[in-house]
Amino acid sequence: MTTSPSPSPPGPGVLDAALDRAFGHPSGLLGRLGGKLMAVSNATTEHRVVDLARLEPDETVLVIGPGPGIGLDAASKLADEVIGVEPSPEMRDLCTDRCGDRAEVRAGSAARTGCADEIADVVLTVNNVQLWDDRAASFAELFRVLRPGGRLLLSAHEKWLPVTRHELADEAAAAGFADLQTWTWDPPGFAPLAAQLRAVKPS
Repeated sequence: MTTSPSPSPPGPGVLDAALDRAFGHPSGLLGRLGGKLMAVSNATTEHRVVDLARLEPDETVLVIGPGPGIGLDAASKLADEVIGVEPSPEMRDLCTDRCGDRAEVRAGSAARTGCADEIADVVLTVNNVQLWDDRAASFAELFRVLRPGGRLLLSAHEKWLPVTRHELADEAAAAGFADLQTWTWDPPGFAPLAAQLRAVKPS
């Protein structure tokens, strides 16, 4: 009597690819499920970053990598014009479902926002910097789209940062940003420690 071999568990490459489709570069069913999970797990940090930005009603806000749109939605209730730049079609759909016509949602990335020069007063990004293929180009792009005096607020899980938060600040400074501040914040609940950065485009 012969028996069929038991199926092997998925290897690390398969699991990494699945995680990437769910959270890194959301696509398909896994991307939609990942977006639902991110909407819950990142919500507190998204709201904190919006609070730290101290948005004014007459400001234009650019949100890089809004994912399922929690921070985009919060910003759209405070500022007149809010733009989300998101590479994932699945996440863009979730943003539109959540925000309706209160926010413009467009395809793009941190390095290629598709925005005009000096269009934004504030740039916000949460748990996205680890996905930037070219951080120097991305910081340069965010500097370009900010008006003089505009501010950048960035947050990411510290354990997923590609460099230390101090090195990240140095990279932002190399792009022209000034008044840089970095710190860590421990969100309530089960979310990991967040590394956060604030910077200003000189007037």
